[in-house]
Amino acid sequence: MREFERIRAAIIRGGTSKGVFVLQNELPSDPDIRDQVILSLYGGDDARQIDGLGGADSLTSKFAMVRVSPREDADVEYTFGQVGVGTGTIDYNSNCGNILSGVGPYAIDEGLVPAKEPFTNIRICNTNTNRVIEAHVPVVDGRAKSTGTFQIDGVPGAGAKILLNFLDAAGAKTGALFPTGKRKEILSCGLGDVEVSVVDASAPVVFVHARSLGLTGTEQPHELSAVHLHQLEDIRSTVAEHLGFVETAQQATTRTPASPKVILVAPRIAYQSSTGATIDKEDIDFVSRAMSMQKMHKTFPVTGGLCTAVASKLKGTIVNECVKQEHNSETVLIGHPSGKMEFSVNVNDTNDHVTIERAAVARTSRRLMEGFAYTSADLFWHGSAG
Repeated sequence: MREFERIRAAIIRGGTSKGVFVLQNELPSDPDIRDQVILSLYGGDDARQIDGLGGADSLTSKFAMVRVSPREDADVEYTFGQVGVGTGTIDYNSNCGNILSGVGPYAIDEGLVPAKEPFTNIRICNTNTNRVIEAHVPVVDGRAKSTGTFQIDGVPGAGAKILLNFLDAAGAKTGALFPTGKRKEILSCGLGDVEVSVVDASAPVVFVHARSLGLTGTEQPHELSAVHLHQLEDIRSTVAEHLGFVETAQQATTRTPASPKVILVAPRIAYQSSTGATIDKEDIDFVSRAMSMQKMHKTFPVTGGLCTAVASKLKGTIVNECVKQEHNSETVLIGHPSGKMEFSVNVNDTNDHVTIERAAVARTSRRLMEGFAYTSADLFWHGSAG
């Protein structure tokens, strides 16, 4: 018996994240053993991830498992795993829109769906939320196109524009757009009483006004102190308990570190991005900062960003209060640490009845490498591949 087992894999940058993509039939069918194999690919519980493919950062420690979908309303299925850095855990409680942007190109290049030029439309079922997303992927010479002129802040250069349209986005994880039944409420936690809005559109998010933590909302990730991070995690953990994700708030950091997300918002104001560029007040609708795996996000999440854009259209939420009142366009521009992010959102909010007509965002993706990842044969064959 050989010492190592080879797993066919690809490393793909999706949006502002990077992850390892693997076909489901390459992995053991037993979920527990499969998780141990995935963790071994990323370097186990070593915070440096030096003996694996992880990048020692939550944005580069992500995993995608893909297969042809048995569902009639989807072409492929995608399971997202947020691999903990130094924790030896994988969080499956949320979707990742950045990694999602690589699923369509991956499915085309792996032959899971027929390639059609100049664009291939792929229906992707995200198993984490059991929701379908339509991906509009440019194709050339039978493969997903990666070069182009479309740019997103937080990624050097330009690439081919991939449009993601999230269908039936409301209540993606909790089953309700307002999972606590309120658009705004006072939350009692270690910080004291703090005003929040909890919204679930493509992902559950707890929104906090930046001023509640004595912030402007334009801070760079390194400018938030350990106290700020502790306060945000305390708020997030308390909401996780209220949503039934965990039995007690103290369990949230280890059991569901990525969901719900917690996002700071504030009215628009000019600021300097992490690249030194000036983000003019007139070029954005409001500013926002997100936490990712207990650290501040260097750019902005896609699913959490879509929820933020939707919430900006929902009367009575903290996010809506930060937006200029005359804003009626479907385009929502959010200022984040690396620049700005554009969403296309159409929400009908009348008489307490809300319909999300459209929730879409454009990303780019690029296959960085393909080949074989290695894991212990003894570990792999404790389960059966399937």
